[in-house]
Amino acid sequence: MNRSTKTITATAMFCALAYAAAAVGRFPLVLFLKYDPKDIVIAISGFALGPAACFAVALAASLLELLTVSENGVLGLMMNVISSCSFACTAALIHKKRPGFSGALRGLLCGWACMALVMLFWNYLIAPVYMGCSRQAVVELLLPVFLPFNLIKGGLNTAGTALLYRPAATLWRGKL
Repeated sequence: MNRSTKTITATAMFCALAYAAAAVGRFPLVLFLKYDPKDIVIAISGFALGPAACFAVALAASLLELLTVSENGVLGLMMNVISSCSFACTAALIHKKRPGFSGALRGLLCGWACMALVMLFWNYLIAPVYMGCSRQAVVELLLPVFLPFNLIKGGLNTAGTALLYRPAATLWRGKL
């Protein structure tokens, strides 16, 4: 099999795994906000295949989620893609510059911080429309609700990805 066929196949596999993680592994975390471990799969896809594939996996998994299990519509899709990409694509970009576990860990930590900050901004912009409330009501939720949720989510994603990095790296180095 040539390199591009392997890459397309691996990307499709990561899309299916990320979607399965979102569909099966979802649980409530803070108020109405739910956590799912799909960003772990998306980050690993970025480490294995690069940032462009990471973006493709995030977009495809979020689209599949929109069409099947999501209750949040197009705004939820947009927020999912922004959140996943700010975490996983940041990690993949840094890992690409510094391959290996230390680069992955640095990327994951930067992705965690990036996601938390980016999502504060996007929650400020989008949550009033999504929640059907005033912007001031959302501002009052940013620090006590949205920030802790994104910090917990990022921490779980960072820890899960770090734990799976070495076994996954063994697989992708031998197969991709």
